[in-house]
Parts: sequence; structure tokens; C-alpha cells
Amino acid sequence: MLVRLRGPQLSPLGDRALAVQLLRAEALRDGRSPTAVTAELGLRLGIEARVLPMCDDPVRTMLDTESGAVSFQDYFVDLKCEPAVRAFLYGGADQARLTDEVLDALHARELEAVVLCPCNPYHTLHPILAVPGMREALRKGGAPVIAVSPIVGGRALQGSAGKMMRELGREASARAIAMEFRGLIDAIVIDSADEALAEGIRASGCQVLVTPTYMRAAEDRLKLARAVLEFARAVRLRREIAADA
Repeated sequence: MLVRLRGPQLSPLGDRALAVQLLRAEALRDGRSPTAVTAELGLRLGIEARVLPMCDDPVRTMLDTESGAVSFQDYFVDLKCEPAVRAFLYGGADQARLTDEVLDALHARELEAVVLCPCNPYHTLHPILAVPGMREALRKGGAPVIAVSPIVGGRALQGSAGKMMRELGREASARAIAMEFRGLIDAIVIDSADEALAEGIRASGCQVLVTPTYMRAAEDRLKLARAVLEFARAVRLRREIAADA
């Protein structure tokens, strides 16, 4: 509707998604915290899981590209991810602080695992990890940290992760994803198409689960989620056995 009314094309999303953004922006202007706003929106939408933003401070993803410095929003919407990427910057991250809610969740005794979902690491996961104390909280929290590779067979199934990795001088592979998070993750889940990479990743000290990760339907998502949680329990058990040895 915004486009039809010749308004700014703020996002390639539909009106329902934009409605959430408008309500969120209004609440933030009224002085409410991102944590409080997210909790209320989740309640209104009937989301049972507890959703927490990484912090209540502004953190903005910026890109250094062949066309100059741009915000991720401009890169994604206006430039359609076309300019080659040279670097990512996370403005404000160094001044941000983890919320008490996030720290409590990461240190909860009942936490089974921390799962880094299969998404572009540069504009989804790294902004979170750039907040001071996040990496330390993940490593000291006790729960195994499991990444799920967004790269299958040398390419991203969705989005521009593969393109960005190549432009940043990295290979687009599940192995490169494992190395991207080396020192943070305990294990990685890779697709069956990349089984040949498994031993090389294990040689780096990272445990590996090979299983179908391409999610075409809801049943695929449930099957992968169950496999990841079962894998996380096995990783935790191996860690406990090693500690007692």
C-alpha cells in the first residue's frame, strides 16, 4: 500500500509486517525499551516462546562497499545487495550492554542449548556477537553452542550470504561457517550434501552433525529442530564425560 500511495519503499515486506514495525516504532518513541516492546508484541501475536532483543541500545549495521559506506537497509532495499562488500561495521555496539534478561536466559540452569540458526552471519549474528560480553556469556553459560550452516553445497539457499562471503575473501562453504565461529561454537550442523567436509571440520576441534537441513515444509523444520536438540544433548554429555575423566 505504501508503494501504491507513492510513499517511501521502506521495506520489501507486506502491510502486515510493516504494521508490526509501525507499532514498534511508536512504542519506542514513547520511551519504552525494545525488550518491553518485543514482549508485548509477542503476547499480542500469540507467540509462546520468549523473544529477547540482544540489548536495549541502538546498534546499526553499516557496510563498506565498492560504492561507499551505506546502511544495511539501503544496501538491501535500494541497492538490492548488488555492490561488492568490503567490510561490515556495527555502529554503537561497543557502547551497548546486554540486558539483564538476556544474561539471565543465557545463565539459566535449564538452558539446553544455544543454537545459531542458519542465517547470514554478517548482518544477523555478528551484530549480536559484537555487543560487549555476549561471546563471554555464551562460552560461560554452560549450554553447548551449536551453529547450523546456512551454506549448502557451496551456496546460500536463501539470501546473499554466499555472495558476501566470497567478496570478503572467504569461501562459501559449511567449513568456512565453522571457522567463522571458531572458538565460540562447540559444534556445527551441516547438510548431507556437505558430508565430505565433515572430517576436515572435526579436525579443527569442532563436532559435526550431518543431516538434511533444507527446510521445505513445516515437518522439515520440526525434524531439523529435534535433530539439533538431540545433537546438543550428545555434545553436552561428551563434555561432561571429558570433564570427569
